[in-house]
Amino acid sequence: MIDETVAEIRAMRTHSTSAVAVKATRALAELLDREYVTVDEFERDLEHNAGVLRRSNPSHAALHNAMRDVERSIIGEPTSVEDAKQLLEDTIDRVADDIETAKGEAAANAAERIEDGETLLVHDYSTTVLESIENAARDGAHLTVYVTEARPRTLGRKTARVLAGMSRVDVHMVVDSAMGYALRDCDRVLLGITCITGGTYYNRIGTFPLVVTARELGIPVTAVGSGAKTIEEFRFENEFRDAVEVMREPVEDVEIENPSYDATPIGMIDTVITDDGVVE
Repeated sequence: MIDETVAEIRAMRTHSTSAVAVKATRALAELLDREYVTVDEFERDLEHNAGVLRRSNPSHAALHNAMRDVERSIIGEPTSVEDAKQLLEDTIDRVADDIETAKGEAAANAAERIEDGETLLVHDYSTTVLESIENAARDGAHLTVYVTEARPRTLGRKTARVLAGMSRVDVHMVVDSAMGYALRDCDRVLLGITCITGGTYYNRIGTFPLVVTARELGIPVTAVGSGAKTIEEFRFENEFRDAVEVMREPVEDVEIENPSYDATPIGMIDTVITDDGVVE
């Protein structure tokens, strides 16, 4: 389970950073079926596998925090292997529940800021953003949502399909380069969060030009996500994906760069909403 989860995270088959953190935490349950002679042996194996999972995506603050939380809650606490396994089982459930609860609370806080009749623009794929919109629509708001295609992986298409299944939500899709066209009809940009650290907001590629364009047009930008994605003393590492996502046929003397994330100064974001509240 751990090896499969690491491979899935590295391949970015799970698009939500919160979902990645939950999946990695649940994967540690594999240790419950292993045999250990001593508590020290168990703790070494836990530290090793938590580290492997954490390093599978060094850009995900939620994943980093989840693995650290598990380690801090267990290392040095149990007095027997049986106690260690029970503590791990309980900790896995608590950490996973905490992530889901925080995401839900952040979405609820964001939904309260979305007004009936608003037109939003969203980028890429964020389960917290989707939950925010769903909550607002369920509470009676009628919304228009523009979705960028989010190339090169076109995750905006997945977002659009989810939004299309929501009542009271009118969905429009545009290519990334049409963001300026779409923004002129929008009241707000609503984005997810990969990580906030050191005064920088990191999110999927395409976020920075979107934020710059929105500011130029006077459209407020809101970022919503779990507070666990705000982290100090964290070195964010961008990922560079396969060039084939950009160009299927290689071209001689052309180097294809395919970064996964954009870095945006946090001061360019008008509102940050987490489970801890709202910062403007």
